[in-house]
Amino acid sequence: MNNQNQRNLILAMLLTGLLLFGWDAGVRYFYPNAYKPKPKAAAPVTPAASASAKPTREGGLTNPLDQAVEARDLKADLNSPARVRIDAPGLSGSINLTGGVVDDLVTNRHKETLAKDSPAQRIFSPAGTPAQHYAQFGWVGAPGVALPNAGTLWQAPAGARLTPQTPVTLTWANASGQTFALTYRIDADYMLTVTQTVANRAAAPVTMQPFAFINRTNKTASVRTFNIHSGPFGAFDGEVRFKPKYEDVAEAGQMANEGRTDWVGFTDIYWMSVLIPDAGASSTFRKLDDSHFRADLTYNPVTVAPGMQASHATRLFAGAKEATVLDRYEAAGVPHFGLAIDWGWFRWFEKPIWLLLTKLFHLTGNFGIAIILLTIIVRGIMFPIAQKQFSSMASMRAIQPKLKALQERYKDDKPKLQQETMELYKSEGVNPLAGCLPIFLQMPVFFALYKVLMVSIEMRHQPFALWIKDLSVPDPLHILNLFGLIPWTPPSLLGIGVLGLLLGITMWGQFRLQPASPDPAQQQMMQIMPWMMMFIMSPFAAGLLIYWITTNLLVIAQQAYLYSRHPQMRAMVEKERADVHAAQHPPKKT
Repeated sequence: MNNQNQRNLILAMLLTGLLLFGWDAGVRYFYPNAYKPKPKAAAPVTPAASASAKPTREGGLTNPLDQAVEARDLKADLNSPARVRIDAPGLSGSINLTGGVVDDLVTNRHKETLAKDSPAQRIFSPAGTPAQHYAQFGWVGAPGVALPNAGTLWQAPAGARLTPQTPVTLTWANASGQTFALTYRIDADYMLTVTQTVANRAAAPVTMQPFAFINRTNKTASVRTFNIHSGPFGAFDGEVRFKPKYEDVAEAGQMANEGRTDWVGFTDIYWMSVLIPDAGASSTFRKLDDSHFRADLTYNPVTVAPGMQASHATRLFAGAKEATVLDRYEAAGVPHFGLAIDWGWFRWFEKPIWLLLTKLFHLTGNFGIAIILLTIIVRGIMFPIAQKQFSSMASMRAIQPKLKALQERYKDDKPKLQQETMELYKSEGVNPLAGCLPIFLQMPVFFALYKVLMVSIEMRHQPFALWIKDLSVPDPLHILNLFGLIPWTPPSLLGIGVLGLLLGITMWGQFRLQPASPDPAQQQMMQIMPWMMMFIMSPFAAGLLIYWITTNLLVIAQQAYLYSRHPQMRAMVEKERADVHAAQHPPKKT
């Protein structure tokens, strides 16, 4: 092996070592708790359990002490008679008559976990609970006029219940002649509309500012990664801004949002709560303490003359980021609401992939099968390109003797060699880059599916078959702990499941059909690449591995078919492999 090859091999070994030792740390940084189930509220509570826990993709409380306190507080707070029941297809919960606060909401379409007895996913929790998250509406200003506040006990009609068919109006009157009303309406999904009305029966006009805010703790925030935002966000002047971070607000104390506020609030990967104002509102993010934050919406001052009244309507979205639901709200006039899902820069490509995937799901009833069908469609579209790639590869093999002759003739004149090589390609009708085209075309599909699996709640808790109960998380069974028989969770780098092993085997089979590289270092890299990818890809979502395994199988079938159509190409590849093997393993001299 010459010096250049030795350097290449040493560099490859160093990069492989860096990957093996650094990958686990990287995965745990970007995907914390990927293999850890959410602790149950019934877990034993110890002082050590109060230590802060890292956020997960699901969001929610992650340490047992907080979960136990949350369960206890909810049981006490939600049993109060001073509440108006919410009963809608998308949301259930209640409105607290003390303060007129919306502080109890769960989604009826999504559960917390895969367990059959899992409760519905909670979105809002009352003030003072560990998972505090609620919305409040009111007024400020008006010196000398008593205004309702967080301690005000609002009056509700007897037997009131908020449904899509029955709005509810809460009222409260002060001693100086002003009557305040909060009218709540809810639709079949996740949108409430709150109309704030003040009627002035006094002899003098009054001026005040309507406001609304969302208050939440970051203890329930989902994990934020380099390509998925979790935290304060909104749409301003028609542009969705996935910023700032909680840390930015904590450092600044208060951050005013520039431009017209179209909507503002907080997002997790799967859930969000935002306020959508009428015209004439400004918004800010603010820190309340180390773990509590607010998104404030303040309207321009309004003057109410004697005998008159004034109203402002603010919409509150609190629920799951279902793409079809958000798109419907956008079509109904909420600017760029569909972009509240953090599709990223390539949403123009990711959204069609998502639409096709969901269409296939509706046809098959299984997202795993839908992913397999999507892979077949993609490979089918690229099959003509693969045929051209195969023909180009055959042409490149056919002109190898001429290329070697040019390299010998112009070995001391690199510019001339490059010129003559390009002339040879042109005269022979060969495109040396044709072989790269299928890879370039497939990578956007791969990345789009990766992002869809990461951000699409439609993929959450979707099973495939056998042990794959959730395609959006890694393969839950690990070979090294005998598929759960040994009570030990391997680190993510060693957490190889059946899907990871199938990925390595199918990639090895695919590479076996390719011509062998004459460069020993490159050949060794190609030999270890399938097993490196097995380690690298195992911590990724099971759906992504199913896509890649299916792709490998289709490529193997495609190569076998093309070799059957071009037996001379198969013979050439087999001869090259034999020549490379003979060159690297010469017979021993006796």
